[in-house]
Amino acid sequence: MTVPQSCCILGWRTHCSVWRRPGSVSGARRQSELSCVGFEWVVAACANIKKTVLSSMKKCLLISFVCTLPLCLLNGWPRGFLAPTATNHSIFSHNSSSRSVTILLWYWPFGESFSLWDDVCWDLYRIPQCRLVDQRSLFPSADVVVFHHRELEQRHQTLPLDLPRPQGQRWAWMSLESPVNNRNLRPYANIFNMTISYRRDADVSIPYGELLPKEAEGHLVEDVPLNRSFLVCWVVSNYRSNHKRSKVYKELNAIIPVKVYGSWAKTSLSSEALLPTISRCNFYLAFENSIAKDYITEKLWKNAYQGGAVPVVLGPPLSDYKSVAPPNSFIHVDEFASVKDLGQYLQQLVEDKKRYSEYFTWKHQWRVKLHSDWRERLCKICSQYNSLPREKVYSNLETWVYANNN
Repeated sequence: MTVPQSCCILGWRTHCSVWRRPGSVSGARRQSELSCVGFEWVVAACANIKKTVLSSMKKCLLISFVCTLPLCLLNGWPRGFLAPTATNHSIFSHNSSSRSVTILLWYWPFGESFSLWDDVCWDLYRIPQCRLVDQRSLFPSADVVVFHHRELEQRHQTLPLDLPRPQGQRWAWMSLESPVNNRNLRPYANIFNMTISYRRDADVSIPYGELLPKEAEGHLVEDVPLNRSFLVCWVVSNYRSNHKRSKVYKELNAIIPVKVYGSWAKTSLSSEALLPTISRCNFYLAFENSIAKDYITEKLWKNAYQGGAVPVVLGPPLSDYKSVAPPNSFIHVDEFASVKDLGQYLQQLVEDKKRYSEYFTWKHQWRVKLHSDWRERLCKICSQYNSLPREKVYSNLETWVYANNN
């Protein structure tokens, strides 16, 4: 292919002239106009040079790119490549046209209410299509109605059995208490469709806490203090001599010193002083006041794990702890033939700095997540709503609550 001689770049004009292969008219020059929104480059071919077909094609592609570039610079990159901003937040957050699940809390647990707004489940916990309300006037349109057991047990609240129950509406029984503190269950047979509890086999499980994987950039772990003020600490207010934990404490304290805080010991701690105090102890007695399936409270998650002491646990079986906590992150009382053996082990462990430090290696991969807001617990219903059985009824709620009770 032969291209014209004598050619130069003429600059910016309103047309883009490109030399093309001659057609039926010999030596004719064909112009094609490329719209560049008022900015088009005129390029004339170059003097006395023979180019191959391939090089001509490359030149055309280059010219097309140069013509398009000003348009892009003036009008911005295509919308699809924009980083998400607050203005287009709703595009990827959740589909507002989908049907929301309405959760009605009939009354607030322990009379302590929290603020609710239109999309609280999404705004706080990124749970979409979940409407959490506490206005009883919305009963006819509610998908789930939640009742906290403590108020029913104490007869401070009652079920709305006088209201016509909409078809498909589910009633949920909720409690975070151990079985021994859930009384008067027999009247509620064949009423509830769902259970909301700390138990892992509940329809909606709401544990007191859990361990979540750390982000990739968050694997730095603070140094483990090895020189602490006390060997073993315990914070207790509800002390009863007939509790198993009280008996274990007495035996252990006869072998090694146990520093006790709380109203029972007349050394109460403020919420601000709790964790700093525990951080000065090598071991913390995370002893539950009830021995029941999956009943693992903030004594482990907050007091011990967040307080920075190695937890010595007493509660449900060892297998329950292994299901929710990483190995070598706690010491279970049941792992020892006697309390005396436990005490001797703690003394030996604190002398071996390397072995003691290994009880904190879980912090490289895990972080503690506490669940203390009732709104988060209630919003969780929506994330499991579609997977729950629709026709389920608890014919004997008492049997379920006391199942596998140790």
